[in-house]
Order: sequence, then C-alpha cells, then structure tokens
Amino acid sequence: MILIADGGSTKCDWIILDNEGLVVLKTRTHGLNPAVLSKEVLTERVLENEPLKEHASKILKIFFYGAGCGTEKPSLALGKIFESIFENAEVVVKEDTYAATFAATTEPGIICILGTGSNSSYFDGVDVHTTVASLGYSVMDEASGNYFGKKLIQDYFYKKMPKNLRKKFAKMFDLDPDAIKENLYKKDNPNAYLARFAEFIFRNERNEYFTRVVKKGIKQFFKTRIKTYDQYQEVPVHFIGSIAFFSTDIINRVAKKYNVKVGNIVRRPIDGLIEHHRRQLKGIK
Repeated sequence: MILIADGGSTKCDWIILDNEGLVVLKTRTHGLNPAVLSKEVLTERVLENEPLKEHASKILKIFFYGAGCGTEKPSLALGKIFESIFENAEVVVKEDTYAATFAATTEPGIICILGTGSNSSYFDGVDVHTTVASLGYSVMDEASGNYFGKKLIQDYFYKKMPKNLRKKFAKMFDLDPDAIKENLYKKDNPNAYLARFAEFIFRNERNEYFTRVVKKGIKQFFKTRIKTYDQYQEVPVHFIGSIAFFSTDIINRVAKKYNVKVGNIVRRPIDGLIEHHRRQLKGIK
C-alpha cells in the first residue's frame, strides 16, 4: 500500500491506496509544516491519528507533499519522523508545489498556491521550477490566508477598518493584545493562527473594503510570484487553495489586466493527487 499526504500548515489530508489504486483510508490530521513546528509536535500530530497508526506497518511507500518542505533541512527532518513511524516504508518528501502541479495540470503552466501560505512554480511538462525561494509568512506569502489575517489585524488596530466591520470583527475574534502576541510569538503555528482571521473576509458578504484588501493582495502576488516567470503570458496560470477558490472573481480581473490566462482553480488538491498516483501505479504517464 502507498500513503499520499497533502500537508499544509493548518491541516493535512492523508490517503492510503492499495496496489490496485483503490482507496483504503481517507483521514486528516493537524498541519505538518516542518519549517514552523518542532519534531515533537510533528510526531505527536501523526501519532494521535489512530487509523494511520493501525495501517503503519502495511505502508511500503509514502509520498508527502507539504508546506515548509521546499528546503533540505526541514524536509529531511520530516522524512526521518515518517521513517520512525512507518518502519517499512520508503519516504519521499516534496514541496507542496508538486502536489499543486499534479492536481492542476499535466501540461506546461504556472502553478500558484493560495492557502494558509502562498507560493508559485513553473511546470515545464516534466519538472517543477521556481524563480524565488519561499521564505514563509514573516516576509513573503502575499495573498495568503496569513497575509490577509495580518492585514485585518493591522487595519483593526490602526482604525483603518470601517466602524461597522470593526464591531463585527471584535465579536468574532479575541483581539486582546496579549492574546494576539502570545499566539504570534509563543505558540506553535503563528501562520495558521493569522490565517484564521482571514475567514472574516470570506464568511461575510463582499463589500468595498474586503474587495480592496483582497485585490491589493492578489496584485502583489501577481507582481512577485507570477510575473517573475518569463512564460507568464504564454502558458495557463493555475491556482490551488481555499483563498484562491474564494477569490476567483478578483483573480480573473487582475489576470485580465496583466494579460494572463487563468487555467484551473482547485480548492483542494488531494483528489488530483490520488489520480496522479493511480496513473503511476498503472504505469500511465
């Protein structure tokens, strides 16, 4: 059996396929971003899932695609954790851009992730390439959930958010400064914590303020993560993730301005990953 995982900072979807490509198990854990979580927390999050533990000895290969796995050190650390839990398995750890690519297309294109974090890559039809390293939520992640969450908190405290929305925002979240600082600087997953505030935009009816915030973030993403590829006006640009899914109208408007052809917009890549690995099991390219 093989184990496939699509791991973000907020959640991780796991699928076990048998040798015929049939789904044996679908389950979910908390996010497994090795760039922001300790070895102990990562291990605990896997082991607390009983169905995964029950199947651990039967897994012969693991394909993990995750946020925070774009550099060598965290991806190797996560691989060692999996090897200790799934003792009979060969482990492959790759950046989440690979999962996004397999979910979006089999043809050349630019693949963008807009979820808790953000990223982009160019797929030439065979390999995945990036022009800018992903440095995470503190300095990058334009148009991501944590980017919009940070913007909302800033606008609330700087009183740039409209008064009626400030009242709703304060009712929806704990905005005590000490609570915010504790979550940002002392607790695990500060990026996922920030991303929760972005729900305020996408759970409410779109208005002028929300549109302005989202459009600004999407424009920044296009400038920093799409226009950096020479092929950005030549190939389709695909988008993966919940933020992308709920921002489809604005993405299309910004894309038109930059003469970019929008391809597929996929909310969850796991289904595309399943099909990709089924094809591999059957020897189909």
